Amino acid sequence: MKPDDKPERKISSGIKSWPQDDRPREKLLLRGAGALSNSELLAILLRTGVKGNSAIDLARQIIDKFGTFRNMSHTDMREWKEFKGLGPAKIAQIQAALEIGRRFRENEVRPARQKIAAAQDVVNIIMPQMRDLKTEVFKVVYLNSNNRIIDIADAATGTVNQAMPIVREIIHAALQKFAAAIICVHNHPSANIAPSPEDKKFTGELSAAGKLLGIKVLDHIIIGDGNFFSFADDGLIV
Repeated sequence: MKPDDKPERKISSGIKSWPQDDRPREKLLLRGAGALSNSELLAILLRTGVKGNSAIDLARQIIDKFGTFRNMSHTDMREWKEFKGLGPAKIAQIQAALEIGRRFRENEVRPARQKIAAAQDVVNIIMPQMRDLKTEVFKVVYLNSNNRIIDIADAATGTVNQAMPIVREIIHAALQKFAAAIICVHNHPSANIAPSPEDKKFTGELSAAGKLLGIKVLDHIIIGDGNFFSFADDGLIV
């Protein structure tokens, strides 16, 4: 190298080399979270990238794969393995943030002791947290005598394929909560909302048990992907 030659300048692709107003964290603080793209929001959670890829590069790769934050929910760990530099800690941060958003939405649509007048009222509350689940989950909405929500809880154990154990648990919980009525909700991961023979058998047994102990079974709702089936609306609750 000649004395007056200058070494070639190494161009950095890291976020720290960007203009300050373009860095996701600084941009958020200056302009608010609403000014950030999905990739920029995700990059703030990731904090760091890997050699040759900034956090924003990694975030863009993740968005390209999944498309939306909703699609990232309830994913299998194997679906994240292709991303270099994305370990369990960062995946946990992403999943935690998604769960916070889901719970925020749940609280937003469920004011304290909301009155339930139709199946749609329950669906508005529960669908955001159930529509993407990969396994079947069973929830019970417990209501007072004015059809206002006392509690929404997972059934302790069992599924509709184990009808009698879950019937006992639901009725027992209703008595403990001094509920006057209940609405059962479960999802079909297949997104087919047509009730199965087991669904119909379970609903009949639960309704009969409720009558014996003075607990009204107002409905059994099956959640799909953006749609639902209501036993009450179809006249299948006796």
